[in-house]
Amino acid sequence: MSKHIRVLLLNERDPLHPRAGGAEVHVAEVASRLSERGFGLTQYAASFPGASPSERVSGIEVVRLGGLASYYSRLPGRIYRATRSGEFDVVVEHLNKVPFQAPLLSRVPVIAVNHHLFGTSAFAQVAFPIALGVVMLERTLPYTYRKARFLAVSPSSKQDLVERGLPEQGIGLVYNGIRFPTLERQRFADRPLRLAYVGRLEAYKRVEIFLEAVAHLVPRFPDLEAVVIGRGDERERLAGVAEELGIGARTRFTGFVPDEERDRLLSGSRVCVCPSMKEGWGITVVEASAHGVPVVATDAPGLRDAVRPGRTGLLVSDRPEAGFSTRVAEAVASILQDEELGERLGTGGREWARRFTWDEAANVMEREIRSVLGETDTSASSQNAASVE
Repeated sequence: MSKHIRVLLLNERDPLHPRAGGAEVHVAEVASRLSERGFGLTQYAASFPGASPSERVSGIEVVRLGGLASYYSRLPGRIYRATRSGEFDVVVEHLNKVPFQAPLLSRVPVIAVNHHLFGTSAFAQVAFPIALGVVMLERTLPYTYRKARFLAVSPSSKQDLVERGLPEQGIGLVYNGIRFPTLERQRFADRPLRLAYVGRLEAYKRVEIFLEAVAHLVPRFPDLEAVVIGRGDERERLAGVAEELGIGARTRFTGFVPDEERDRLLSGSRVCVCPSMKEGWGITVVEASAHGVPVVATDAPGLRDAVRPGRTGLLVSDRPEAGFSTRVAEAVASILQDEELGERLGTGGREWARRFTWDEAANVMEREIRSVLGETDTSASSQNAASVE
């Protein structure tokens, strides 16, 4: 019988944070399964208005260290002390915002899960001084994380690490899972003439490209409607963009909606569009595929892993020259005009999406944790990668 393993999770936002996204879903889904298997999990997270200093969420003991300034100033000392006082056996750091430099602070083994690194896209997301700081910290990864075991959520996020100088043999894969829908799939031709965007409303997601594509398509598809499912800092600006483009009356911004409502809106759409600059994986487009909804997405890191061109959707090249929204619109039009293509992409999408489960993601994480603690090896982790190729 293996000992009770105590895991320290590092991620700025916990699953209840109002700005929680795909990385937080990953943390919650994997942690809840590990908790059921007897692991003890604690997360150091930032606070938010109305949050308790600590509470149990999805099998995790969440300890909130205050607002962002307090969180990032207090976190190094907490990691240093907690890993030396015997509180934890292993640290799992989730890389999707600011690297915590956990290997420099921790006395116990560190597993770094790379959801995505910003690189220069940080300058489209936050103020210049902050973006510059993030970029500079990311450049230290080959040095400060040289003793850490890495897991990447997609081949693209793995390749990003390799290109930054991290050894390929030290990087495994742990794909995100999805919650497969229980709704009966609608035939492509029976759905409303609706396009959907699903995800956070952040600058690097470029939701305005989706809106511009809708405006391009309206003359050919007068009954076209659009739904933007998600919340974020860009909502007010994007609503203004929709009005300026003359599509305000046919565009619905839902904000946060329960899973059941999101599933209803998504499954009743003809095409899901994701024009993001880059993603760690593109979990929302795989969820769209699970609903049998064809996807049109940027041919960008993460998204090119989540979309199978010609099988589950279409990828659009984000070339430097102008006209990206026009190319997105043409890709969408090619599906809207061809019901057979739409049906085929939807069928292929559902087959593709069935490969991604949170149970398998938890299996990979458990094997990796036990491996860094010397209980097993990581050779079985490759099964997770091979199963989705």
